[in-house]
Amino acid sequence: MVVPTSAPTRSWTMPDLTGRNLQAAQDAIQALTNDEVFFTSSTDLTGRGRNQVLDRNWQVCTSTPAPGATFTKDTAINFGVVRVDTERCP
Repeated sequence: MVVPTSAPTRSWTMPDLTGRNLQAAQDAIQALTNDEVFFTSSTDLTGRGRNQVLDRNWQVCTSTPAPGATFTKDTAINFGVVRVDTERCP
């Protein structure tokens, strides 16, 4: 009897996307993973809990996982962001 083996989980290295707008960061992850990772989340770093509706208006300050870390399609990716036009990264 042949026991099927699962394919190895594919992984990627998290790029440094700090300073990019949120839309560009999301696009970069999708391009890097060939859309295997399509969804990323984001958090307002000011603590005000604002939603990021227009992603181009938000600048990436941090990422989880951190730049250089390995991630898979099952890794939750979160970008810490502030408004591009009026705020600086903490």
